[in-house]
Amino acid sequence: MEIFERMGKHEHEQLVFWSEPEFGYRGIIAIHDTTLGPALGGTRFMNYDTDADAIVDALRLSRGMSYKAAVAGLNLGGGKSVIVGDNKTRNREMIFRAHGRAVESLAGRYITAEDVGTSPDDMEFVLMETEHVTGIMGRSGDPSPVTAHGVFSGIRAAAMHRWGSDDLAGKKVAVQGLGHVGYHLCQDLREAGADLIVTDIDDARVQMVVDDFDAAAVAPNDIYAVDAEIFAPCALGAVINDDTLKVFEFEIICGAANNQLARTRHGPAVDEAGILYGPDYVVNAGGLINVYGELNNWSPERGKRKATEIYATCLDIFELAERENIPTAEAADRVAIQRIRNVRHLNRSFV
Repeated sequence: MEIFERMGKHEHEQLVFWSEPEFGYRGIIAIHDTTLGPALGGTRFMNYDTDADAIVDALRLSRGMSYKAAVAGLNLGGGKSVIVGDNKTRNREMIFRAHGRAVESLAGRYITAEDVGTSPDDMEFVLMETEHVTGIMGRSGDPSPVTAHGVFSGIRAAAMHRWGSDDLAGKKVAVQGLGHVGYHLCQDLREAGADLIVTDIDDARVQMVVDDFDAAAVAPNDIYAVDAEIFAPCALGAVINDDTLKVFEFEIICGAANNQLARTRHGPAVDEAGILYGPDYVVNAGGLINVYGELNNWSPERGKRKATEIYATCLDIFELAERENIPTAEAADRVAIQRIRNVRHLNRSFV
């Protein structure tokens, strides 16, 4: 693997490797772009088949964070950490304190948070070594309501673009994944008058949503072919793929799950199928907005109000895609890249 070639392909600024063999810590921090502000992105703890796979994951995810922050209008850059190892280990303190020292070495260029395989408890260990960490217990709180509200705003924008009205009363929405975000999204949708068809691998979660919001339940693999106008994936990635595109009858796909497109080619494919796709990193930016609010001492109400702006952002992206005859996923990338470029050319004035 040619490291600098990989970094140069998407203009990454920095790639940091840190090792503490005594504690089993092997960490990689990727910083994509700090034009808008310090790079922010969570720490992913998992086993990788090779070190090259870990590097590629860090680079890919950090670029995604740059785009997410840029499209959301936040003054943050994109970064990501990966720790290579078994995330089920109970001996976590020294691993995450070592990670905190790695983060501290960047002197504020990178701010971390929890991600796959990590928890708020792990971030408490990171906090022992650096202040450049968010998602600490007792600060910004559960980001799920803000994330769900952003997704709800994206769905309303998609409805407006597709049908000329953002009224969801009587619309059938298929929701896949009923964790914290999925539950709160169902609440927003039901309050807006939508009819819900839901699924999850956890039967207890399904029953709770059925009871609370008068939803209809289907088996996990049946959700892709249900009769509904809108599909909101809030669990798995790669749900837009060759197999599911054959059975989709939805007019809109807009949900909280990350990396919904299995391959790059599925961006044009979903467009060719006549489905309006709300790019995932645009509509699920509420979690990042919540963290940004923590960094800037926002009230919960201000964070939720900022997430509502996802409505206007999605409309701009849909209109750009239609005007330029490009997939909405490509339009979202263009908006993100353009904001970064515009800010890069600004000069600050000092009195």
